[in-house]
Amino acid sequence: MGTGAVVLAAVLGGLFGGQVLATQAELPEHYARFATALALVETHYVDEVDTERLIYQAIGGMLQTLDPHSSFMDPQAYARLRERQEGRYYGLGISINVIDGDITVMSVFEGSPAYRSGLRRGDVIARISGQNAKDMTSDDAVRLLRGPKGTAVDISIRRTGYDELIDLAVERDEITIATIQAAFVLDDGTGYVKLADFSETTDRDLGRALGRLREEGMERLILDLRNNPGGPLDQAIKVSNQFLPRGKLIVYTRGRVENSDQDYHGTREGEFTDMPLVVLVNRNSASASEIVAGAVQDHDRGLVVGETTFGKALVQSIYRVSHGAGLALTTARYFTPSGRMIQRPWDGTFDEYLTYSMREQQPRAHSPADRKFTAGGREVYSGGGIEPDDRIAGPIEGFDPSRLGRLLAARQEFASFAERFSAQGDLRIAGVSSGRRLVARGYAIDDAMLEEFKEHVRSRGLTVDDAAFVEDVDFIRAMIRYAIDEALFSVEEARRNLFAADPQTRRARSLFAEAARLLDGAARPAVVARR
Repeated sequence: MGTGAVVLAAVLGGLFGGQVLATQAELPEHYARFATALALVETHYVDEVDTERLIYQAIGGMLQTLDPHSSFMDPQAYARLRERQEGRYYGLGISINVIDGDITVMSVFEGSPAYRSGLRRGDVIARISGQNAKDMTSDDAVRLLRGPKGTAVDISIRRTGYDELIDLAVERDEITIATIQAAFVLDDGTGYVKLADFSETTDRDLGRALGRLREEGMERLILDLRNNPGGPLDQAIKVSNQFLPRGKLIVYTRGRVENSDQDYHGTREGEFTDMPLVVLVNRNSASASEIVAGAVQDHDRGLVVGETTFGKALVQSIYRVSHGAGLALTTARYFTPSGRMIQRPWDGTFDEYLTYSMREQQPRAHSPADRKFTAGGREVYSGGGIEPDDRIAGPIEGFDPSRLGRLLAARQEFASFAERFSAQGDLRIAGVSSGRRLVARGYAIDDAMLEEFKEHVRSRGLTVDDAAFVEDVDFIRAMIRYAIDEALFSVEEARRNLFAADPQTRRARSLFAEAARLLDGAARPAVVARR
């Protein structure tokens, strides 16, 4: 297969060359061994084989011996990656999954054609363009649902509480995958931005959101990077530069191939360098989000609050290979301005590495070699994620619930419960429903609704211990409210209502005086990670 580098904002480092591959003299022998083995399988294996699938799996197996993040992508997976990088495509604006043979809507992007038509999480798409969708693969369904901008697709959905199928004609449009889920200002001048992902438009979108918030009276900012998996490196640099002056080192990379050693500085005067800043992170904040948090922390620009981040500091170069497939290859490691390598070590099978976010965090023991210093002399440590200035556990929306609460979240019980409700005045879906409750903005999660939720969970086969339920009741109440708000109103409204209940956000809000002192260069804390 011939390789050609795809020009992406995320891509750093050189191309494949003689220094990466085996020596040219050895290559024919390696190819010959592989070709002979493949020919033997094709000719003599007991069943017919899919040669393309075998080759794809062989390449994937090769890459899996390198590190946890180098990977091979078939054409469908590569196309999905490009959509995520570009942040747009043409379609309805939903994510789907096959559940018990049904094409089930898992999420609806706000402002999309699907959202405007009234589709909801949990809806089952029963028919697409007249075809029965039962037992369709998700790829087949996507092919039917997507199409040229401005064309319409006829679908029929099945929804809880409706006796008949609901027929909809949804016009396809360009779908923008929003990386900023919420941006608002509270009455005291505290701004909040939830940056959920990085795409090729993130810097521009964030700049617009921050500009609007400043006009609305923002005086201080909470930048929420929790559960942010990262994305294009150039966007991480530009986002960091929003808060740092021109010339400040933001990140540097070191690798083996040509052009992989690069230092990246701010190229413009950041527009938001003068307001107190707190960055929220958790165990699922990775890659580009760690670059931002690390740059803010190393330059003493703001405080980092939450949990130690995931620890992914590998630069992935994306290459397109023949027939639309793709390859993500690690070509360098990145380091924060103080010299910290954020990449966590991995075990031989990657099991411990990949299950990091499922385990309870414990303060790490550091060797003297791990110790680095911020611009103001604070101690920070290398080799395992960004450690927060103020540690507070909160793996699920800022909460640290018990086993019951975590199980409810993992089983998506809050989202399934929200499917019982409809918003007052929402006329997007015609038809007669029975058993669905109407709620208006400003509703309360009272004791009766908590009991209803408890019965809902039990009806789905889960035993609920009353004492455990009481222990997690604040978390449960907040998550019910969040799920209903998100389903009926908007993600921003859901985030705004969650803000006051979220323990990590409450902690962040209490630290602005300290963030302001740090910004002024006075009364710096002696160490970073509090225990």
